[in-house]
Amino acid sequence: MAERPEDLNLPTAVVNRIVREALPTQVKVSKEANAAIAKAASVFVLYATSCSNNVSAKANRKTITGGDVIAAIQEMEFDKFVHPLEIALSQWKGQQNRKKEDAKRKKEKAAASLGSASEDKRTTDDKENEEDDDEDNDDDDEEAQDNANME
Repeated sequence: MAERPEDLNLPTAVVNRIVREALPTQVKVSKEANAAIAKAASVFVLYATSCSNNVSAKANRKTITGGDVIAAIQEMEFDKFVHPLEIALSQWKGQQNRKKEDAKRKKEKAAASLGSASEDKRTTDDKENEEDDDEDNDDDDEEAQDNANME
């Protein structure tokens, strides 16, 4: 939990950017209005979090899910926000799935390259062993010939 109530406020720079993007360019917003909007946004987030927590607790879960947030928004009677929130949540899930697939592909590619590298190493090791065997055989042949010459 936060140590001070001020710690629960959203960053004012982020709130100011959202406000600027939501309004026409010719509209100016005072510092006082920006501070009030930031505080209201923080209170809304805390309230939505609390309601979402209640929804998850009713379902005997300790983790708040996206579905819990949507249900809480409905309970808070912000029905206008439910559909856009569902769309945003669906897009986010799609991004997460793509990230997982990309990570899986990278992992498989890395494993494949490690596998081919170890095959290359095995091939190199096999070649070195064959060369060693050939040298050993050459040495054995020379020894045998030397022994035959001595007799």
